[in-house]
Amino acid sequence: MADKFPYERVVVTGGAGFLGSYVVAKLRQRGVENVFVPRSKEYDLVNLTDVKRLYDDTQPDLVIHLAAVVGGIGANRVNPGKYFYDNLMMGVQLLDEARQRKLKKFVATGTICAYPKFTPVPFKEDDLWNGYPEETNAPYGLAKKMMLVQSQAYRQQYDFNSIFLLPVNLYGPRDNFDPESSHVIPALIRKCVEAIDRGDDHITCWGTGVATREFLHAEDCAEGLVLAAETYNQSEPVNLGAGFEISIKDLTEKIAALTGFTGRIEWDASKPDGQPRRCLDTARAEREFGFRARIGFDEGLRQTIDWYRAQQPR
Repeated sequence: MADKFPYERVVVTGGAGFLGSYVVAKLRQRGVENVFVPRSKEYDLVNLTDVKRLYDDTQPDLVIHLAAVVGGIGANRVNPGKYFYDNLMMGVQLLDEARQRKLKKFVATGTICAYPKFTPVPFKEDDLWNGYPEETNAPYGLAKKMMLVQSQAYRQQYDFNSIFLLPVNLYGPRDNFDPESSHVIPALIRKCVEAIDRGDDHITCWGTGVATREFLHAEDCAEGLVLAAETYNQSEPVNLGAGFEISIKDLTEKIAALTGFTGRIEWDASKPDGQPRRCLDTARAEREFGFRARIGFDEGLRQTIDWYRAQQPR
């Protein structure tokens, strides 16, 4: 790690969000005093005028672009057009404006949804273009993936330093627990805790439970992002993951046990499973900038459950 973080003025789009809050904390730990977090009510990053105003107001030398319009399977099915347009326009305009203003570096975060639906496990970065993404989240995944194309094209033509990182599914304290838009871990935690509070004898979960996922604690992901911002200067995409795979059925049983829910778990197979399997090859991140996940999965789940319970009204 460098003795001093090499950038002095950093914009973190999405810095007030779940992952962003951890990234901002990591930057401050490294002594970065000028960290700017644009709020959506002040800057609509889908709007080029607002993007230009953000750069005028903050004069960054580094942008870490985390902002996204995103949700779980249900939200993706309802909003494919919005998720495509908003995410595409944010990425394209932020990156192009950074290039025109000759910023020192741009860190783009993609999504695991960018991988083909049937990707050999573990997912290697070289497999990114070997098929179409899983249909329910393809518009979102492809919109984010365009930043990889742009990053590589801009490095080739303009020698602009941008990088593209692919975090796997995240979880941890401060996650989104809204039942309309949450991802699987917070959704299951909420389901189990509410069932306990109501005295229900069962919970019903989407799909069959056979699909697999990999999960990375948001604090680990933030460390990977900041390490890459410090030291990685190539446009080849890099996975950020924990390097393990768990079925949704096993995950549900684990969360039920950790929350203390002892009722039945029923499966609604009429609902989609999403991508059949997800597990990343994480060798490139370790090789290129020394990143490895540190927080154990059970430990991280306990932290997340405790945080959620602490938010409940007494």
